[in-house]
Amino acid sequence: MNLARATVVLLVLLSTLATDPVWAVEPAGNLIIAGNGPEQRVMEALARAFEKAHPRVYVDVLWDSQLNPPEMVKRGQAHIAVSASDHPDLASTQIGWDGIGILVHLSNFTKELTKQQVSLIFTGAIKEWSEVGGPETRILLINRPPNQNIRDAFESQLEIVGKISDTARTIDSDDLVVKTVAGTLPPSSAIAYISLSSGLSAVASGVAVRLLPIDKVEPEAPTVRDGRYGLRRPLLLVSRPQPDPLVQAFMAFARSAPGQAIVGNEYVSLQSE
Repeated sequence: MNLARATVVLLVLLSTLATDPVWAVEPAGNLIIAGNGPEQRVMEALARAFEKAHPRVYVDVLWDSQLNPPEMVKRGQAHIAVSASDHPDLASTQIGWDGIGILVHLSNFTKELTKQQVSLIFTGAIKEWSEVGGPETRILLINRPPNQNIRDAFESQLEIVGKISDTARTIDSDDLVVKTVAGTLPPSSAIAYISLSSGLSAVASGVAVRLLPIDKVEPEAPTVRDGRYGLRRPLLLVSRPQPDPLVQAFMAFARSAPGQAIVGNEYVSLQSE
């Protein structure tokens, strides 16, 4: 075999090794994902599916409302953090959207709110539902813990960071938020912000709650995806700027068709179904 022919054969072989999945390096090792908000269920589903696809991988999902996931990544205590905003010195990969639903009791006949009215309600400037076309009842505010992604996004989008009224009751989980709103009766009527998937699930299950349109737009997956519904937050996976191959493989899986199907079960996927 002459030199030119040998060179061609070698190049073809190298190309095959690079593109043929049989020769691809199979992900292996331990991956730690940290979070503190309502995304736990979808991240655990992604983790289990990723493990099933790659038997040599173990994914540990650390979840607690008191965690600071981005700081854990910076300190090397986790490989991936779930976030709703970019962080200095970290890389972000978006895997979906979450609408922020405004939840009230089913008996509250307020037709809709504007973003400005939501801001005024949560800062305490509006105290009675009658001021926005609702019943003659006081507004009971329900807030979320200060380190949760949903609170960060809610305050940022409404430009009320650090301004939510001190009278608000802080509740951790979406499930307890739903129960509290459903169980609050006159002379008070509650309002809360919640992950849209949790709110829609509660409404579909017949719980005595409803989600208010914002700026005349219904809170639904299509309106969240295209931005017509103004209260939304990105679902981000943040990691160190140059992540190892296992982190990159998980990011790619979360954005693949199977991963997006899992995301779409709980949140709004990046692509229309």
